[in-house]
Amino acid sequence: MKILVTGAAGFIGYHIARALLERGHEVVDIDNINSYYDVKLKYARLHETGILEKEIKPYQYIQSSLFRFCRFMKLDLTDKEHLNSLFERENFTHVVHLAAQAGVRYSLENPYAYIDSNIVGFVNLLEACRRYKVEHLVFASSSSVYGANAKTPYKESDRTDSPVSLYAATKKADELMAFTYSKIYGIPATGIRFFTVYGPWGRPDMAPSLFMSAILAGKPIKVFNYGNMERDFTYIDDIVEGLLKIIPSPPKNEIPYAIYNMGCSSPVKLMDFIATIENVTGKKAIKELMEIQPGDVISTYADTSLLEKDFGYKPSTPIEIGIRKFYEWFTQFYDNV
Repeated sequence: MKILVTGAAGFIGYHIARALLERGHEVVDIDNINSYYDVKLKYARLHETGILEKEIKPYQYIQSSLFRFCRFMKLDLTDKEHLNSLFERENFTHVVHLAAQAGVRYSLENPYAYIDSNIVGFVNLLEACRRYKVEHLVFASSSSVYGANAKTPYKESDRTDSPVSLYAATKKADELMAFTYSKIYGIPATGIRFFTVYGPWGRPDMAPSLFMSAILAGKPIKVFNYGNMERDFTYIDDIVEGLLKIIPSPPKNEIPYAIYNMGCSSPVKLMDFIATIENVTGKKAIKELMEIQPGDVISTYADTSLLEKDFGYKPSTPIEIGIRKFYEWFTQFYDNV
């Protein structure tokens, strides 16, 4: 396989790109390296795949110093001309699309960033996949598309037409656009609804990093909805294993399109999650209880039976093990930056 990975300097993008390279696939990584969160972490992830910050320039290939079949290009998906040129040169067989403007609450502050990246950028990618006939497009959706759905666990067949954030709305729009391109042009496409992914190299704007950082520093943590929330936390290694099964396996339906939940099917109460961090770090959290924030949902809970049926796979890392591995990475990385 010759694979394009978008968002390769991001959390999931870095992990899947590295896993594909370690299995001998040819991978071209792209990322616009935006400043939504500290770019030092993004450059550090790239460094782990042999891409050095000082060598990165827009629209220029960087050859990895660690992997023979890895190249990187700084490229924004909204740049249609350069994106099409990349597809024309490379003849990708597979595309793993993980680039996006992330963050539920930030979508309330900067809506245009989400339209540009998650809508315009995705249409550009779909058009490139149509023109250059890729064998399989795998793209990131989100559990946020379920909105405030009170029925749990969430099944892929549940209604997803009541988003509670613009971020969720853009992810649902991506699913609809991908379905349309599959139906009209026959592009094999699979969307993955990720459920609260965490682990080493995780995003600093997400609860695991925010909580870990504050607890270790003896600072208060903001606990929304007074702690009455739960999340289906999914460890990054489980995500990678699932993606490695899906990428080489395009849908065989009449319309070659599929959607899968990827979560642990084991929601963790927010207070229990905090208690796990306390147990792992040996430090007590200073909790600042707050009202629920706009765009938040009280609970997420994935039904992964479809993923199990089609691929014989279910994410399974217990929260205690995942948090300990995350803590070990967190303390090592942030002690050295």
